[in-house]
Amino acid sequence: MRQLIIQVPRGNGKAVIDIAKSHNGTNLARFEGNADEPIDVVIVHVSNGEVGKVLEELQDLPKVHITLIPTGAIALQPPASEAAQQVVDVEERSPIEIFLSGLQSVGSWQGFLGYASLAGFVVWIGLYTNTTYLLVAAMLIAPFAGPAMNTAIATAWGDRKLLGRSILRYFAALAVTIATTWLLSLILRQEIPTSLMLDSSQISAVAVILPLVAGAAGALTLVQSDRSSLVSGAATGMLVAASLAPPAGIVGMASAIGRWDMAISGLFLLFLQLCGINFSAALLFRIFGLSPQATRYGRGKKRVFTIALTITVIALALLLTWQFSHSPNLQRSSLAQRANAQVQKAVEQVGLAKLVESNVRFTRSNIEGQDTLLSVIYVQRQPQVTVSNEEIRSRLTQSIQAQLLKQDLNVTPLVDVNVLEPPVSKQ
Repeated sequence: MRQLIIQVPRGNGKAVIDIAKSHNGTNLARFEGNADEPIDVVIVHVSNGEVGKVLEELQDLPKVHITLIPTGAIALQPPASEAAQQVVDVEERSPIEIFLSGLQSVGSWQGFLGYASLAGFVVWIGLYTNTTYLLVAAMLIAPFAGPAMNTAIATAWGDRKLLGRSILRYFAALAVTIATTWLLSLILRQEIPTSLMLDSSQISAVAVILPLVAGAAGALTLVQSDRSSLVSGAATGMLVAASLAPPAGIVGMASAIGRWDMAISGLFLLFLQLCGINFSAALLFRIFGLSPQATRYGRGKKRVFTIALTITVIALALLLTWQFSHSPNLQRSSLAQRANAQVQKAVEQVGLAKLVESNVRFTRSNIEGQDTLLSVIYVQRQPQVTVSNEEIRSRLTQSIQAQLLKQDLNVTPLVDVNVLEPPVSKQ
């Protein structure tokens, strides 16, 4: 339920009441006032889904001024026994309200860029000190979710101006965060990447799923009415920022130390996130009625929606094509998991020992001309096996390397097998 305060020239208040009643408005009130001229002031409460329709009809009245209260109102009517039903009768927010809130959020630049800079400080500290919870803190204060979702709103609405401003703010925030982390790495003379940087820069083959989910979650949050969901806007905003803050920090830090492979991975993720978020969120907004035809507010154009969505789909397809054609650089996380499964399979096939633990990962060192996949394996010899530990190590190493090379992972597998002995039982 939304509250509207409408000001019209004296004598037009009844027309406002009639419009509100035609859309099931409740708790209506009209009183006279004076501004530059005599006016009627009307207070109206209508359901979320009717706000856009009411605003459209009010535009036909002369000199109409409308104040939309963007928070939920609970309008109760007698009898008191129906209060519970009146409270739970909740609808999604109207498309015009979603659009206007998007326009309102692209105003101030100082606070916006300030948060982007602060997020850069926090994400740099987290990556530099290998402190995971600081990355979560950076996700909470990073202002990337707003422009990313506004880009989707502008795409669904077909608003070229909002689309341009949202994309500008998106890349401006990323540039500030990247520049902040770059400067900090230079000032403090960082020379090598940290383990958390390495882990965060590794991309999975299913990395596109996160921005698709984040975009859908963000759109649902903006569409849902106040108090109609237990999921807070901060939570979904953090989900969007989760896919953006760490890659932005990695781009800046990796550039400062000359690790361009990691910087390219970070840039790839940033573009992938924007395209994925825009695609899923824009489609969801359209499903909930956000389109150029939804209102007489004339900024939206169908042609802009078609062009923007087409560019998004093409960019997403090109990014995914690039990802799967550049193995292993843009698929390291998935390839490490796949290689780990092959290591376990190879140990079972040799049959000389039982697997205790296997750790398969791409190394921090950047050896020119090869992508090093390091496998550290701990095994325990089988009770009936009589060959030496060196023999077990040699045969397992050869089998694991052959198994990994057979998978055509385009890596250089380095294998370290450790044969562990169980304690000798006391007689």
